[in-house]
Formats: sequence, structure tokens, C-alpha cells
Amino acid sequence: MKLLSATFMLVCLVLTFSFFEASMAVSPFCDSKCGVRCSKAGYKDRCLRYCGICCEKCRCVPSLTYGNKDECPCYRDLKNSKGESKCP
Repeated sequence: MKLLSATFMLVCLVLTFSFFEASMAVSPFCDSKCGVRCSKAGYKDRCLRYCGICCEKCRCVPSLTYGNKDECPCYRDLKNSKGESKCP
């Protein structure tokens, strides 16, 4: 009985994490654009997270891996709390 209960709890835990990951995912458009933008980033996870936030807000990501922010003024102009560029 304890094994059945533990198995049930484990399955519930896995399903919960799967739901959270699916609900936190960004759109396929942003996934592909940010994947290109962050392909050479040193901190890829951080780059993808911030690029995804910026992409969802602006619906635009500059081309290539660095620079070209003039292609997307909204993306370029988003700032963090320190006044620095929020978007990679």
C-alpha cells in the first residue's frame, strides 16, 4: 500500500512540473527567434529567458546574435531597474 501511495505522489509531482513548464513556455515565434539570438551567448539560459520576455512584449527580435537592435525599437528601448538594456 505504501508503494502504491508513493508511486501516486511521484506521478502527481511529475505531472505538476510538466504543467508548469508548458504554461511558462513562450510562443513558437519567440522560441525560434530567441534561439538564433542567443545561440552564441555565454549564459544561454539567461539570454533565452530575457529574450523571451522582450519578444512576448514587443513581438519582435533583432536578427543575428548581437547588435541590430534598431530593427526592433521596442526591444531596444526596454530597460531594467538599473536603466540598462533588458533585452539581449
